[in-house]
Amino acid sequence: MLSSIKILNRMEPNTDTWGTPRVTGCQLPHVAMGVMSPPLSLEDNGFNVTPPHPSDTSEDEMEKLKEELKKWKERVEEAEKAKADLILSKMSADEEYAKELTKLKDLKEKKHKEIIMSRDTQEQQLRVTNQENAGLKREIEQLQKDFVKHCSLLPQTSQIKKKVAEIQMKFSHMDDKKDDCLDMNTHCHFTVMTKIPFKLNQNQALITFEDEEVAQRLMKTGKHTLILNNKPVDVRVIPVTLEMGIRLELHLTISGKKINVSEIPELSIPDDWMRDKLELNFYKAEKGGGEVEDVKYDRESRTAVITFLKPGAAQSFVRCTEFPFLVNGRCFWLSVSPGTNKHLEKCQVYHGVSKKTLLLQGIQGIDDDDEESIQDMIEIHFQRPSNGGGEIETIKYVSNRATWVCFEEDNSTKGIVS
Repeated sequence: MLSSIKILNRMEPNTDTWGTPRVTGCQLPHVAMGVMSPPLSLEDNGFNVTPPHPSDTSEDEMEKLKEELKKWKERVEEAEKAKADLILSKMSADEEYAKELTKLKDLKEKKHKEIIMSRDTQEQQLRVTNQENAGLKREIEQLQKDFVKHCSLLPQTSQIKKKVAEIQMKFSHMDDKKDDCLDMNTHCHFTVMTKIPFKLNQNQALITFEDEEVAQRLMKTGKHTLILNNKPVDVRVIPVTLEMGIRLELHLTISGKKINVSEIPELSIPDDWMRDKLELNFYKAEKGGGEVEDVKYDRESRTAVITFLKPGAAQSFVRCTEFPFLVNGRCFWLSVSPGTNKHLEKCQVYHGVSKKTLLLQGIQGIDDDDEESIQDMIEIHFQRPSNGGGEIETIKYVSNRATWVCFEEDNSTKGIVS
């Protein structure tokens, strides 16, 4: 950057051969011009501007001075122009610097705010996580306490009993002995078919006919007009689509050699002694026992499995539920049951449409709340052969509530109301 312009010229007066004074040069004072300072005049720049007298200089001398003055003016103009360019460049640089500095400050503030927000968010999440962990820890501790409490209430067999719905089993047959081998076990087969629940909504009725053809004929008609409380009511007859049902076979084998013994008393004797006492207790023939082949005793569950040597020896205990047990001069009563082996076969899943049952919809506009009388009117209508009906096996009607009915498989026809 041009900081100053120094002009050093020495002009000394002289005379030529003709005695005329001549200016050969002049020493100008040191002039320093800053970049931001305004331009100076020739006098301020150190020039001694004294117009020569016309009689002191010749025309050539004047021309040379004019040329030299012109050159100095051009240099001054160039310097001023360079100075102006430098000022503009500096102003532009300062402006860019200010902009970048502002951007950096804004970016720094933004990053600082983001860091603070992120830290606050993380701290909040950490607090929430700690609270959840504390809650889960308390819940785990409570569950462990409940588990210990319930385990202490369970029987020592660690068995959980649960009531289930009763299912009717149909006895199929008993297996005969194969060849001439001695088989004193009892083999039974049971057929189990689950009932299929069906939701009957209000103002609906289910009718099961004895004849499948009657149900199919009424279903083809689709729409029927019933007279209920002296009012005609149009109802729709649609088939009943059943949900999934299960059919299976239960194979039960009652052993002729093994019995299960439970409720064995807790005695402070070794397990080997207990096994020997059980063997001796069931060995006595006068009590219906026999020679014992093996005894498997479990102290923790207080149970044992007794295996007799002779086939058929366990059959004497089939109807026996309690058996005396004499030990150390005391009599205890043991719970006895035959040894059984159960397994399932031919488990089948089925569903379909009931062939003998129809669903009636749209039984509305009945003021009478007596469901029984309305049900009798529906039954009378669909029993008449003139209406295309026939003998009805079962009927169920609900007016102002929903209820559940069950279907079960009836030979080759799926679905009867139960």
